[in-house]
Amino acid sequence: MARPREFDEAAVLDAAIERFWQRGYEATSVRDLADEMNIAGASLYNAFGDKRSLYERALNRYLDQTFRERIRRLEPSLPPREAIVAFLQEIIKRSLTDKQRRGCMLVNSAIESAPHDSKFLEIVATFLDEVESFFFRCVSNGQRNGSITKAHSAEDLSKSLLGILLGIRVLARVRPERKLLEGLVRPVFGLLDNTPSVPRRKTVQ
Repeated sequence: MARPREFDEAAVLDAAIERFWQRGYEATSVRDLADEMNIAGASLYNAFGDKRSLYERALNRYLDQTFRERIRRLEPSLPPREAIVAFLQEIIKRSLTDKQRRGCMLVNSAIESAPHDSKFLEIVATFLDEVESFFFRCVSNGQRNGSITKAHSAEDLSKSLLGILLGIRVLARVRPERKLLEGLVRPVFGLLDNTPSVPRRKTVQ
């Protein structure tokens, strides 16, 4: 009969997230993880498999607790345009309070590990599709109710919003400045607005 685990799986996964987030996948050893998670190396292997499997679990938990939580909370509770704005504003707020400049664990993974590991690449690509789909749904719904412009396709706008999101998280790691990050999104919010341009008056000759 298998012995029950003597640790809180969610708590030790959160500890693994912290260590991976701080140091990245390659620079984090199994010993580092066992120390951070406060469990024996054998228990780590028994519960989570190898380091690669643990990183996969940790990355997915990070996404569930951050981006996915935000989508689940904002999309059903706010009008489409406001959901987009709130999503990006929360990303900026999170970036500005990241005193250790850890950045985004997903973006870090996309740069460090995904190019060399097909499984990590799949996780990153799948999640980016999720975020783009969230933006696409919001833009499409906003275009239907008249709150978002139809001057650009929902597909193009959702891709632009995804690019802005990634840009925020990369820039914030180097220059976590409110003026810079808010200036990055302000024109995009204006781009969504369904307001006709005011024609220029003809000059009287």
